[in-house]
Amino acid sequence: MDRFRRASAAALLTAVALAGAVGGAAASSGVPAPPSGERAQDLATRPALSAHATARSVAAWEEFRIHGSARNISSGTPVTLQQKQGERWVTLPATIKTAGSGEYSLRVKLGITGENALRIVGGGAVSPVVRTTVTPVVTPVVPATVN
Repeated sequence: MDRFRRASAAALLTAVALAGAVGGAAASSGVPAPPSGERAQDLATRPALSAHATARSVAAWEEFRIHGSARNISSGTPVTLQQKQGERWVTLPATIKTAGSGEYSLRVKLGITGENALRIVGGGAVSPVVRTTVTPVVTPVVPATVN
């Protein structure tokens, strides 16, 4: 994970350096220039959450995990699962505190069948949406025995 963070930081620094070099060209092409100065620094220090599901499809009430990491959020900060229901994000009774490393792993069981849009919120951040499809549980029918 440490190697990933270093690579991400290097990519961000490279992107910022390149943005400064091509900022004039971007403005003349009609593409908005990337943030600079204090605004870029604000974006780099803004709280952020990542989220990944261990399964793309599960049976109703089958357990899976949503895991990820928190950036610029204190360790021990609670993060909570939300589910999109219609047009609203509904907070589910699933909360866990981030570890000292900023990572979390939350056990999840869903009963609403179909595609479920999920996200993690906490510490002033909202993760990207994770989608998991929940299929109905099929109970086999056992024929009655005739005596």
